[in-house]
Amino acid sequence: MLLAVDTSTQTIGLALYDGSEVLGEMHWQTKTHHTVELAPAVDELLKRCGVKPAELKVVACALGPGSFTSLRIGLAFAKGLALSLKIPMIGVPTFDFQVASQPVKDLPLAAVLPAGRGRLAVGWYHAEDGHWQAGEEPTIMTAEDLSAQINQPTLITGEFDAEERQTLSRKWKNALLASPAQCVRHPGMLAELAWNRFKAGETDEPVSLAPIYLHVNEAIPD
Repeated sequence: MLLAVDTSTQTIGLALYDGSEVLGEMHWQTKTHHTVELAPAVDELLKRCGVKPAELKVVACALGPGSFTSLRIGLAFAKGLALSLKIPMIGVPTFDFQVASQPVKDLPLAAVLPAGRGRLAVGWYHAEDGHWQAGEEPTIMTAEDLSAQINQPTLITGEFDAEERQTLSRKWKNALLASPAQCVRHPGMLAELAWNRFKAGETDEPVSLAPIYLHVNEAIPD
């Protein structure tokens, strides 16, 4: 049994996965209440699915990029749980499971997350062997900057507000925006990617596992 935890942004996501199906999934928007809401929500999910903590075999955690504070909270919680239960951990970059639920097409794909102060964290992906493959390192830019870079049909998915969506949609011939529902990050997908790594024997050392910050001094404010 795998527990997946995503606190990359103000959206918190949890999932339980047994290798065959997602037994339960929760995601909701919080403000600055990650510390208060996370542990009770995990307890509720376990109880609803009839799973005891001792049945967990691995804990997966989103590594970011994302909010400096919320990422630390989620990772600290996951580490504490893994160490207390003496089970392995698996860290997954947030963009990787965000794009994994998108249909694979022979077009570039930009995955975005809020980066505070009117900016976006942007990761680029391309189709390879039927999967999305990460390209260059993620960067921080404004929606206007991203729009200026789009000179060919490009898929865009992720977490952005109405104003940013409007800015990008002005490039309607080339900026192919996923719908709001398609942009939701699914913790079940985080769980599935992590489970595949777990079955392949690829786990991370909890003590050394660290979040992905694009610019520590410019991390997303909570």
